[in-house]
Amino acid sequence: IAKAGNRTLLNQIYTELYITEGEVTEVNKEHEIRQIEAGLRRSNVQEKTITCEDIFKGLIDRDEPIRTVLTKGVAGIGKTVLTQKFSLDWAEGKANQDIEFMFPFTFRELNTVKDKKFSLVDLIHHFFAETKEADILCSFEDFQIVFIFDGLDECRLPLNFSKNESVSEATQSTTLDVLLTNLIKGDLLPSACVWITTRPAGANQIPAECIDMVTEIRGFRDAQKEQYFRKRFKHKKQAYQIISHIKKSRTLHIMCHIPVFCWIAATVLEYMLRTSEGGELPRTLTDMYIHFLVVQAKVKKDKYHEASECHWNQETIQMIQALGKLAFEQLLKGNLIFYDSDLTECGIDMKVASTYSGVFTQIFKEERGLYQEQVFCFIHLSIQEFLAALHVHVTFTNTGLNLLSSEHSSEAKLYQSAVDTALQSPNGHFDLFLRFLMGLSLSTNQSLLQGLISPKGSSTETSQKTAEYIKQLINESVSVERSINLFHCLNELKEHSLQQQIQAYVSSGGLCSQTLSPAQWCALVFILLSSEQDLELFELHKYSASEEALFRLLPVIKMSSKAVLSVCNLTEKSCEALASVLSSQSSNLRELDLSNNDLKDEGAMVLSKGLASPHCRLETLRLSGCLLTDEGGCAIGSALNLNPSHLRTLDLSYNNIGEPGLKTVAAALENPQWRLMKFIFFIDACDVPYDENTAHRNLKISGDKMTVTRVQDKQPFPNHPNRFVSWPQVLCRTGLMGRSYWEVEWSGKVDVAVSYSGIKRRGDSGDGLFGENSLSWSLRCTDGQFSVCHNQQRHFLSQVSSGSGRIGVFVDYPAGSLSYYNILMDKLVHIYTFKTTFTDSLFPGFAFCHSDSFVSLLPEA
Repeated sequence: IAKAGNRTLLNQIYTELYITEGEVTEVNKEHEIRQIEAGLRRSNVQEKTITCEDIFKGLIDRDEPIRTVLTKGVAGIGKTVLTQKFSLDWAEGKANQDIEFMFPFTFRELNTVKDKKFSLVDLIHHFFAETKEADILCSFEDFQIVFIFDGLDECRLPLNFSKNESVSEATQSTTLDVLLTNLIKGDLLPSACVWITTRPAGANQIPAECIDMVTEIRGFRDAQKEQYFRKRFKHKKQAYQIISHIKKSRTLHIMCHIPVFCWIAATVLEYMLRTSEGGELPRTLTDMYIHFLVVQAKVKKDKYHEASECHWNQETIQMIQALGKLAFEQLLKGNLIFYDSDLTECGIDMKVASTYSGVFTQIFKEERGLYQEQVFCFIHLSIQEFLAALHVHVTFTNTGLNLLSSEHSSEAKLYQSAVDTALQSPNGHFDLFLRFLMGLSLSTNQSLLQGLISPKGSSTETSQKTAEYIKQLINESVSVERSINLFHCLNELKEHSLQQQIQAYVSSGGLCSQTLSPAQWCALVFILLSSEQDLELFELHKYSASEEALFRLLPVIKMSSKAVLSVCNLTEKSCEALASVLSSQSSNLRELDLSNNDLKDEGAMVLSKGLASPHCRLETLRLSGCLLTDEGGCAIGSALNLNPSHLRTLDLSYNNIGEPGLKTVAAALENPQWRLMKFIFFIDACDVPYDENTAHRNLKISGDKMTVTRVQDKQPFPNHPNRFVSWPQVLCRTGLMGRSYWEVEWSGKVDVAVSYSGIKRRGDSGDGLFGENSLSWSLRCTDGQFSVCHNQQRHFLSQVSSGSGRIGVFVDYPAGSLSYYNILMDKLVHIYTFKTTFTDSLFPGFAFCHSDSFVSLLPEA
């Protein structure tokens, strides 16, 4: 959209965007490409969307009307188009007809008059000259008015909300900064509605208390991406070919979340498929942007009928070099839009700049707003980052000067300093620049730009040094979050060894047995977050049932809908990390299972800070068997009373929470905003009667059918195919597939087990003995010691005393857990939990190792 020329009606090209409610208080310091990926994960969580015409209505009923709306979205996601569509539908009488006047501004335009003084009336007259003839501006309060301010992130005003003087009269003259802060706060014209759009990094310029609702534009969902390409390409076969290619590259597919990138990809792929040049279609970001630049140069050559065979003639090269210099120097300053002074500062003549924007309209554009003031920008932030990387590469190739350190250096030092610069950036705004620079270092990519640059290519030794430097940083000092971009850089360098190693571990199922380095953990996070599969369910025990694994895989937990962390040896130390996940507005987590970890009251109190956060959207929380007492129960109850509107299921069973803790939770339940549907405080013991048809003949069942004792005399049981012949064992009649609990009293040496019905009944091998096969799990109870066994793997539990003679057994079939508890003075003390995936009904069973050993079923828990 360069200068005025051929235009397309907005209604013909507009595609509905994915818009939902968001938050304003958290500043996301990741590069916007990472934010897109996170947004892609969040779109898999069921969220209600807002349509363009309902931007001032929101999704939930409010006591007060919505006056001020802040809409966030990354560059190129469609914020400006959304405001234009809103205005157009109003002007054409299609929506929001209660609005009588609408005044759309852009901060780009407002920046051009930032040093002037205005009253609100003067400001409107200045940008909307036709209003000078009307008398309505002297009686604003009589009309329904909407002010639109597009591009807050481009604002060059201080917007000092706390110190600016108060202005309440529309005719009072003041600085533009003071005028805007008072209009946004509502001190000036409180009856008007205000809509502000911004990139995420600019959202914190306005205090949260000044915003009634925050919305977020997520761009295109997968279906809309395909819809875009099918609209763009009339031939179905070509559209299918392009969609298939995009899906093969996770990076390209994620980038297509941005409508502008869909257009870039379509431009490149359409040209490559239409021409007879052939060649491999681009798979990485650097590949795509190099081809985009080449396509633009070829289009320019064809458009102006240039005679030279090479599309890189001297004029074109000078244009690209000048634009690259501008891109780099303004990227250092964090600027995305440029005015006359910015271009002059970079040594670009205004007339030449107009030529650039006229010829390279797909790269660099000149805009004129309602005030007809010139503004220049690249069509998207990623184009600026690519040209900045190209400028750094070309400058080094031609002169040996490292622009990042302002000194001459070796090639390896250039790339290392680029990595350091990107990591030192607090908001990650050099991340994509770094990926492009890594990609441009390869001779295969440089050959595509032959004529513009001299292909030298990094030596194999330099590429290896760069890759090793990146891997060393990942292993030693870089956070997991920042390592994600470094893995993208390794991909640009065609270095995949870390990922391949982890993939091999995962594929073989041997990951749990490996001791991973920090770099390998980061590689695992990268693989999981880059996977095409939805992170619907994350089970920590599949990777490592440890606290270290939780800390390393925290970004994956944050992006998952359901996290099963039960029986993973977690302590209160884990709760601080999990509280940070719960309190993050970008978290996807809706179900959290922490059952059978020794979190104790200290962990519950730390976790409760996350539960109390307004950003917490948790719907299911399981804390069964976490050694909580009244103090922990009170902390959980108090936290949920502060944020009660989302939780549906709360499981506090098998803890030592007494009446005080229960009363606190019960008091929270009385909150009218509470939507809890299932509160599990304790599970009653179920009825599991013995099955006499399975009892070995050396087992005697009491008259009340509650006790079984091993005896020397054979019992006169009838023959039955289900009877145990070789081992003194018995099963119960009740098959279990839900959540069940029972208690037993024992003496001597016994196995308390659960088993599938298919366990063998005769033969001296371990196939028929509880715990010695894949069909059963057992806890062996002897005086002074417990041991557990499954599939011939026995573990002795030396730190657990067996002195009580009473055992509680809890099966959570859906969660795949079997837990044993020692009952000491009516309190449950966790002994051990098996974690698996059950595939058939489970039957309680008992084995008797010595004569006179007995087991009694207890009627009540």
